[in-house]
Amino acid sequence: MTGKGDSLVELRDIEIFLTLAEEFHFGRTAERLHVSQARVSQSIKQQERRIGGALFERTSRSVRLTPLGERLRDRLAAGYREIMAGIDEAAAAARGQVGTLTIGTFDTHHRQIAAVLDLFRQRHPRCELRMREILPSDPFGGLRAGRVDIGLLWLPVREPDLTVGPELYTERLVLAVAPTHPLAVRDRVEMEDLGDHPVVDLEGPVPDYVWQAHTPATTPSGRPIRRGTTAATLEEALTVIGTGSVVSPVGSYAAASRQRRDLAFVPITDGPILRYAPVWRTAAETTLIRTFVHDAAGG
Repeated sequence: MTGKGDSLVELRDIEIFLTLAEEFHFGRTAERLHVSQARVSQSIKQQERRIGGALFERTSRSVRLTPLGERLRDRLAAGYREIMAGIDEAAAAARGQVGTLTIGTFDTHHRQIAAVLDLFRQRHPRCELRMREILPSDPFGGLRAGRVDIGLLWLPVREPDLTVGPELYTERLVLAVAPTHPLAVRDRVEMEDLGDHPVVDLEGPVPDYVWQAHTPATTPSGRPIRRGTTAATLEEALTVIGTGSVVSPVGSYAAASRQRRDLAFVPITDGPILRYAPVWRTAAETTLIRTFVHDAAGG
């Protein structure tokens, strides 16, 4: 960055400014950056001279940003993160990725990203990939508990603490019914048909907006879709569907791996298409996570 007199501002000075804009305390800023308090004070004064205006209001009891300082913080923060991410990624590429990355998927969905997993292993042989299953009834629990680094989840995901990556693949839904159910003899069904039959209700902390992307609350004409027996896992849902008391849309990938005598799967002509993307906890983002998402997106 250049200012008055085209004087160069060092990256360290930007880091000092942004850290002080978070801490609002010269001593804590110095401790966090492992520099002296005098270095912090000197850096801020130099930046204010270059810019030609005060960035902080200082009193004996408090430190706060001026309107000019707030504008500068907002402009610099995103660029600084990008610079540091680029440095981290270049360093990681130079030394080869090392560590363990845990990927969570629904059911057998790891098969849908097999090519992505193979590519990552080839590019980063010193990194260990571990796979864990995520239950649709609790899609975010593993991420928030730290058991999963990246979850392959269907969209939308509108959680303030989670970051959503690029869409990687899609999945159609089919209707799971018992072979004796009236819909089992149909070649295909429509979402409107769900207004006539109770569906499985999911038991767990899944947000309503997430589940309704899979099983809407109403038919296209606005009729309510009644919720029936609850289930916490796919196997529980399929078992109760097999009794004939409820039906349920299920992913076509799950249906393909579960050909059973007590189940029939009927195509849904106008059903939702599930769109899957990598999701991770924003505060826990690492170079490994960024690298995996970059590779998965075709980078």
